[in-house]
Amino acid sequence: MSAKEIKALVRRWFEESNKGKAAAIAVIDKLCASGCILHGGSGRDYSVEEYKKYTSDLINAFPDTHFTIDDMVVEGDKVAVRITMNGTNKGEFMGIAPTNKKMTMWMIQIFRIAGGKIVEGWSRYDTLGLMQQLGVVPTPGKGK
Repeated sequence: MSAKEIKALVRRWFEESNKGKAAAIAVIDKLCASGCILHGGSGRDYSVEEYKKYTSDLINAFPDTHFTIDDMVVEGDKVAVRITMNGTNKGEFMGIAPTNKKMTMWMIQIFRIAGGKIVEGWSRYDTLGLMQQLGVVPTPGKGK
């Protein structure tokens, strides 16, 4: 695939994910190869089925989830994407009761593409910043 085609595939991933849970789950099925492994930001590896469950849980927790692509770079069969995610915590998240707080979190994702599909992915995101925004972890210097 050309760099332009790879970028279009990744844009589609995030554009569909912005349309709600059903579209986010459907795009995983459409764009991930069978046997795809997604290495999560928590250090856990997900199969396609496990990643769909993770995505469903994430959107249940943040039903107004919105992703904005800030940067995208393609090198060979890999694409690196810097994303900003926004949402409001309306449901349980990682065992944390809903806070009704808005959050903005940065993410970095790298996808490896083969045969027009995602075959492997790596994610890292600002977990500490997210937990501070939800009020679960104190922000140093705040509240003094």
